[in-house]
Amino acid sequence: MPNKVKITFVLPMTLQKEFKDKVVQDSHDKKGKSRWVSEAIETLLVTKDFHDLVKLNDEMKAFEKLESVVVSRDLKKQLDEAIINVRKAYPTIEGVQSRIVRTAIVQRLLRF
Repeated sequence: MPNKVKITFVLPMTLQKEFKDKVVQDSHDKKGKSRWVSEAIETLLVTKDFHDLVKLNDEMKAFEKLESVVVSRDLKKQLDEAIINVRKAYPTIEGVQSRIVRTAIVQRLLRF
């Protein structure tokens, strides 16, 4: 069984551009994009009440750009658990994995 898992998510075009610019600025290569997003997800998931941040991300609209990254199997398990936690807190929320990844990206962009 491979140690890495591909995840996909959608972003608004403006966020995708900002995200890609930041990855380049942080001097990550193509593989670095996955590492950058993985670090962002890990940081978000240890944030107290991260599911509230994901709910706030609910306001984002116009998701034109499909992105994918490769994450470790362990991180994917954490992400799956986070999806369950968000759904428990907000049962009507849709597209939770994309929301979590978008929230992680936005939070990382805001912090650095």
